Amino acid sequence: MEVVPVKTKVIALVIASAAVLAGARPVFAHHSFSAEFDAKQPITLTGTVTKIEWANPHAWFYIDVKDESGKVTNWGLELGAPNALMRLGWSRNSLKPGDVITIEGTRAKDGSSVANARTILLNGKRMFAGSSQSATP
Repeated sequence: MEVVPVKTKVIALVIASAAVLAGARPVFAHHSFSAEFDAKQPITLTGTVTKIEWANPHAWFYIDVKDESGKVTNWGLELGAPNALMRLGWSRNSLKPGDVITIEGTRAKDGSSVANARTILLNGKRMFAGSSQSATP
């Protein structure tokens, strides 16, 4: 049996620890609701679904919204995590491109065309969007 010097064990431990911490970095980088969205800026939008991204850590969908002048803006809307959405009765097919929906949510702090969706009205049915905002309907 070979004896490994203590110094070699310490170096191996430091390298292993660094590797574990490097892998944990995305967890620390995950945002909170208040870091991106302003709870004092509620928003209601009606538009046509153009794209759905069913991925972790949050699902996203995009809608084209036409203003009073006829100008169309594409909005990005954050949903909850796919697993949480499935527990709420959602599936990958709950929203489809072409669906006309109304969302209630909270606008991004930076004023961009991004919001956190709280509820979605589709075909007369109101669905909770798995929002990370603490106040749920």
